[in-house]
Amino acid sequence: MSGNNRLSGSDAGSEQDAAPTIQNVLLIVSDDLRASALGCYGDPICKTPNIDKLAGQGLLFTHSYCQGTWCAPSRTSFMFSRYQGRGKRTLGEHFQNHGLYSARVGKIFHMRVPGDIIAGTDGQDVPECWTERFNSQGDEAHTPGDYACLNLNIFTDDLEGRQSTKMPHRMFVSVSIDGDGSDQPDHKTASKTIELLQEHRDERFFIAAGFVRPHYPMVAPREYFEPYPWQDMSLPPQVQNDLADIPKLGQSPSRSAKNGIDEYPDNQRRMWTAYYASISFMDAQVGRILEELDRLGLRESTAVVFTSDHGYHLGDHTFWQKSNVHVEVTRVPLIISAPGYESGRTDSIVELVDLYPTVSELAGLPIPEQVQGLSLVPVLEDPSVGIKDGALSFSNGHSWRTKNWAYMRYNDGSAELYDMRRDPGQITNLADDPQYNATLKRMHAGLSARLESTGLTIAQPKSIAPTPAP
Repeated sequence: MSGNNRLSGSDAGSEQDAAPTIQNVLLIVSDDLRASALGCYGDPICKTPNIDKLAGQGLLFTHSYCQGTWCAPSRTSFMFSRYQGRGKRTLGEHFQNHGLYSARVGKIFHMRVPGDIIAGTDGQDVPECWTERFNSQGDEAHTPGDYACLNLNIFTDDLEGRQSTKMPHRMFVSVSIDGDGSDQPDHKTASKTIELLQEHRDERFFIAAGFVRPHYPMVAPREYFEPYPWQDMSLPPQVQNDLADIPKLGQSPSRSAKNGIDEYPDNQRRMWTAYYASISFMDAQVGRILEELDRLGLRESTAVVFTSDHGYHLGDHTFWQKSNVHVEVTRVPLIISAPGYESGRTDSIVELVDLYPTVSELAGLPIPEQVQGLSLVPVLEDPSVGIKDGALSFSNGHSWRTKNWAYMRYNDGSAELYDMRRDPGQITNLADDPQYNATLKRMHAGLSARLESTGLTIAQPKSIAPTPAP
């Protein structure tokens, strides 16, 4: 492949004959992390020095999107490189079949958080993916410390009566704990990953480290809460009648008016404090792993990928959580730091299904025919390159995201259309505006074509008005 971002080295023929420079892959996956919350993606408040440093060493993708919009379908999607459902072979199996050690630490395939974390169980893991796998147990909301259930306005240090596994208000729980956090699942994941790097430094490996923060309950040491006083937190802009032009299937089932947090504006700010604290704690664990990778001299032979399974609503449109195709959920962070490729940023549209073929090519492995994603190596070589027209996501229908437009077509035929240049917060739905009918038709055609190419079907629109004569 040609491009101008590959660092100088031997000629192409020699590279094909020699062993690949990139021997290993380290995949780091966060949970429920919206891209816009990271410093390297422009957040002026959240402190993420280690992820920001990695972004400075690699290529940051500004337009990266998940396919599934909650944990299970998203993780299945990128680990099989299929838009929906399972494929024939996981990424880990593919690496194992070519002689690499494959290990999971923490959450990669879906685990119930907090249920599987408290129990230390495997969740929906695919055992064939791994040579070895390790769970990272934690007590989650039951950890001693200052507990809050923010939509119920409960604050206590009592261990009794806390919202936990399968309980209806667990998604609004935070715990500020004393100590260094070494009892927390993400700290344990980092420690075990470091141990595996040490043990397997002399063989080729694929190691996947899965963190559970900032997924609820947002548990972190007190020192990570302190930089974010709730009084200083800003809430997403609220627009009067914002939900009037959002179809029923496009509205989150968790809305401020339904879950009760609309009664406590200060507690909405405390949600942002806890979210930021959890991110910063997770970032510190990323830093521990990367520091050890450098200390072991593995950075020059290891491709590092950082991403999240999907984003998260924190009061945007009065929405909370995920399972939604608005931008706060579909857009995810993606950083790839690979030896031999320059650092930078790219606006190329990419999808999480692209990870499987990308790391396969980087490691010198063939790309299986079964995968539906595309290798991002051409973008690593030249960040100005575009490899696809749009990104596909799913929830109650489908969304099609291009660089300038976002289009959602729901299962009942209703739709949303947003001009992302003028309306990045997706406030004004243009789907029923005759002035944008040509754009609506074009976006519908793009979505239909992508779905057809992947063997999926689309809900038919209720109507698309004829395009007015010029």
